[in-house]
Amino acid sequence: MMRDNALWASLPVPTILIDPQNMIEDINSAAEGFLNVSAKSVRQSPVWDQIAVNDPLETAFERARATQTPLFVNDVDVGGGARAPMQSDLQVAPLVGRPGFMILMISPRELAGRMTQNYSVKSAAKSAIGMAEMLAHEIKNPLAGITGAAQLLSMNLGKEDLELTDLIVEESRRIVKLLGQVEQFGNLSVPDFQPVNIHDVLDRARRSALLGFGAHMKIIEDYDPSLPLAFGDPDQLLQVILNLLKNASEAAGNSPGTIRLHSYFEHSFRLRRSDGSGQSLPLQIEIIDDGPGLPENIKGDVFDPFVSGKENGTGLGLALVSKIISDHNGWISVTSVPGKTVFRISLARAPKDAAMKEE
Repeated sequence: MMRDNALWASLPVPTILIDPQNMIEDINSAAEGFLNVSAKSVRQSPVWDQIAVNDPLETAFERARATQTPLFVNDVDVGGGARAPMQSDLQVAPLVGRPGFMILMISPRELAGRMTQNYSVKSAAKSAIGMAEMLAHEIKNPLAGITGAAQLLSMNLGKEDLELTDLIVEESRRIVKLLGQVEQFGNLSVPDFQPVNIHDVLDRARRSALLGFGAHMKIIEDYDPSLPLAFGDPDQLLQVILNLLKNASEAAGNSPGTIRLHSYFEHSFRLRRSDGSGQSLPLQIEIIDDGPGLPENIKGDVFDPFVSGKENGTGLGLALVSKIISDHNGWISVTSVPGKTVFRISLARAPKDAAMKEE
């Protein structure tokens, strides 16, 4: 791990810390977005399994390590995870004070046809989460004092002044709630992998939704009864489904709408990795709603932190969903047009020798 976590999280370009055995020791927030993986899932994995460069870089990389000199490589295609290669510049440098450790920085020139500036804005948003996590506790304490002082003042004020103290209290509580969501995003634990009946998870989420935020919605079950067990953390997967159901319910506003929970098996679905290997993700879950659809200006960014189509939305809900699925080595995607939005989750099936855990 880097010693200065705040500085590490704030680096605006994808950066990878590599140990003397060419294993990934850490990646920053921008690299998580670039590779579409979480830092936890790639630590202690070979770096050349996670990134692919259309240039014989390994020899030059080892020479830079041996001579303790920087290396610059321009105009190469760099790919990672399931994403397409992107034209980038690479910078490699030895880490001072840690013999054998190297820093690899990737400077993408474009992202899916968009300018690098746009990518940097999103990377900065991811880095902001790391900064917010560090400051959340310190901010919460003075906010509690401000809220308490405003409530004491309100005891001896007239009606007009009460509106001002009520505003202070309301806005302070809103900030505390946002900081809580940021802390939840950053403190998510490693999945407790076990065989999971995904239909049990869907049923729990459906019942919870109908008793609360989704009471005005019709939720239809469309399950494949022969679906095998998934491999994941049932509580975290429940959190994912609840979040997606909540979004679909809120998109309908106060009007009644329909949500369909669809599960099926797709044997041919594989997640391709940068080294050419693949992982089978045959278990498919779709959350389909008939709402107005995602706004055009955020369709391609809905899984990025602080991107929201809701008024007063934090933009952390779908970022948390994406992070959980990434930690499960799965895949999530979305297609949306007016009248039909489909969030699709792809998961691995449980190994035959994996034992069920008692509730």
